Amino acid sequence: MPRTTQEILDQAEELATRFEQHEPVEANLEDATALRTVHAAFQARADAERQLSEAVAGARQDGHSWAAIGTMLGTSGEAARQRYSRSVNVGV
Repeated sequence: MPRTTQEILDQAEELATRFEQHEPVEANLEDATALRTVHAAFQARADAERQLSEAVAGARQDGHSWAAIGTMLGTSGEAARQRYSRSVNVGV
C-alpha cells in the first residue's frame, strides 16, 4: 500500500522523538558477564593460535616435515601446510 511522502516523514519524526525520549529501565540492562567471557575466550584462542603458529614455524626450522606436523595437529600434512605455510614463510 503506497504511502505519501508526508506520511513517511511524519512517521520518521515520531520514531525520532520516541528514540530521543527513551529512558532505559534498570531491569532491562543486560549483565555483560557473558560478553566478557566471550572476549576472554577469544583472547585465549588468539594466544593459542599464535603459540601454535610459532611452534609450527620452529618445527619447520628444525627440519620436520609437513606430514609429521600434520600428525601432531591431527590432520594431514597437506592441510597443515595449507594452514601454516604462510605464517612459517613470513618468519623466513
